[in-house]
Order: sequence, then structure tokens, then C-alpha cells
Amino acid sequence: MMDIHILSLFPGMFDGPLSISMVKRAQDAGILKIHIRNIRDFAHDRHRMVDDAPFGGGPGMVMKPEPIFEAVEAIVPPNNFDPTKRTESTPVILLSPHGRPFTQTIAKQLATEPKIILICGHYEGVDGRVGTQLATDCISLGDYVLTGGELPAMVLVDAISRLIPGVLGHPESPQGDSFSIGLLQGPQYTRPSRFRDMDVPDILLSGNHEAITTWKRESALEQTLLWRPDLLNGIPLTETDKKYLSDIHSHRPDNNADRPNQKPGHYV
Repeated sequence: MMDIHILSLFPGMFDGPLSISMVKRAQDAGILKIHIRNIRDFAHDRHRMVDDAPFGGGPGMVMKPEPIFEAVEAIVPPNNFDPTKRTESTPVILLSPHGRPFTQTIAKQLATEPKIILICGHYEGVDGRVGTQLATDCISLGDYVLTGGELPAMVLVDAISRLIPGVLGHPESPQGDSFSIGLLQGPQYTRPSRFRDMDVPDILLSGNHEAITTWKRESALEQTLLWRPDLLNGIPLTETDKKYLSDIHSHRPDNNADRPNQKPGHYV
């Protein structure tokens, strides 16, 4: 069983997203256990203050270190926690725009851990000592700023939990996901085979498993070239892959002109 501890100032935000679908089924089956802890419970003053003005001036408020440290230490006792031993400690992840971008590779790594702790920042940020002396990692969803770390925490829980053995109905399901092999997943089809004069590709109805495997690989390459050509530079490509990409790149009209971030991949 995997334990995920989420430290937040707004625990009510998690009631809906973490109590439905696969995440709920995983908890019901005892595969996953999610603990939501209110950081205010670890503030000892009468008003349960968890923020204060930043030293040196500046707008907004900063989350205080004491309640966050105590919240983590209530889960992992200080004598068992050493953030300098990052490969040996329970992962304590600060969710912040400053962090490294979250990827499928990170999700796979975290899915093997028996326990992880997610710290949801808020206000103008978190006291710097949390990031340097308490957190073992800092993760961001992307180059943008949210009001807090709760939504990123939900994303991490969803992405990680579906990779835990037994959570998904079919054990091979995650293997075909986008990014699992470095490529985007190709298009998927189901019944009916014809819908409003739009047909499912004949090859998928042929029963020729070798040809279907080839089609799926080519479809993944094509989708990646169209939407995320940058990914093609980071994965090993066979000579067959390179030839297929060169062929479709040279014969396809430039229909990406309205997508300013699209650049040809240097896959050859």
C-alpha cells in the first residue's frame, strides 16, 4: 500500500477530486491511502497564524516555517528524516513554480515509493528554509503561477496513483500512455466502425497484429511530430522511424503555421 500525505491550508479542496473514479477505487481496495492534514493544526498561537510579512519588505505574506516543519515531523520523526540523504528519505515535495517540471518519468519514480509527502504552498510563497532544509524535492506543473499548491497536488496524486500496480483495470494500460515511451499516444478508436461517414482505419479491423503494431508506432510518431516535435530529440529512433518521419514531414503541407511554438524536430 502507498501512503500519500498532503499538507494544505485548504483541505476541503480535496474532498471531490480524491473521492471519485480510480483514486477512490484504489483507496477502497486498500492499494492507496491519502491523508489530508491541515497545516493550521500545527500553529500554536490563539489565531492559528500560518503566515507573516516577508523580511526585507515586499507584497503579500509568506507561509511560516514552524507549522510546516511540525506537520512533516508528525509524519516522519526528525530522527528518521534527513533531507540531505535525498535517495534514502521519504520524498517531501514542495509544490511551487520554482520547482522542476513534473513529467511522466517523475510520476513513475514516485509511484514506487511507499510514502510521499506533498506540501501545498500559498500566499506569496513559503519560507525559504522549507525548501532548503525540509523538502527533498520541489515540483512545478509548468511555467505559470497558481493561487496555491492544492491543484498541483491533485495532479500528482492522480498521475502517480494510476501507475501503482492494481489501480488500473488492465496491467498494461499505463505502458501505452503518452510519454511512457517518449512519444505521444496515437489516436484511439472504438465502436461504431463508421460514424457520420467517418471510418475507423481499416488496418485496425484487419486482425493483422503485426501491421497494427506498426500502424500504432507510426501514428505515435506522427502525433508527436505534429504536436510535440521537441520530444523526438530525446528518444532513440530507429532508422525506420526516421524514414517515416522524414517522409511525412516532406509531404505534408505546412499546417502548423498558426501554432507559434511548433518547430521541426532534429530527428535526422
